[in-house]
Amino acid sequence: MKRPVLLLSAIAVAGGISGILVAEGAGSEPDRAEGAAIVEVAEPDTLTDEARAGRAAFDAVCAACHGTSGAGRFGFGPPLVHRLYEPSHHGDAAFVAAAARGVRAHHWPFGNMPPQPQVSAGEMMAIIAYIRAMQRANGID
Repeated sequence: MKRPVLLLSAIAVAGGISGILVAEGAGSEPDRAEGAAIVEVAEPDTLTDEARAGRAAFDAVCAACHGTSGAGRFGFGPPLVHRLYEPSHHGDAAFVAAAARGVRAHHWPFGNMPPQPQVSAGEMMAIIAYIRAMQRANGID
């Protein structure tokens, strides 16, 4: 009897995630091609020196999965410029831990994120500064 309940739970979770993507303006079906951006992201007018360094590190290490400017990529990784990653839900320490240890998939259907040992502590802090600047520019505080 547990299998039908688990199956229904999985369907409900998948439907909820799909609903989040649609509700967040992820686009119509043609926009959901593998690699397409999941959300639209506005760039801030200015970035601090630390956030600019973070953008360079993000582009080199994170953008392949998390998309240009943290917009996510269908089939690869979630957007980090998203309300699920606001500071009150995923603090800076969560980003540090994710890069250091990897993270099990829990909000999105992209699979687990592997550790990123090539990212130094200083680069990680700059990446976080960039992500937070991008979030603020998109109304996520």
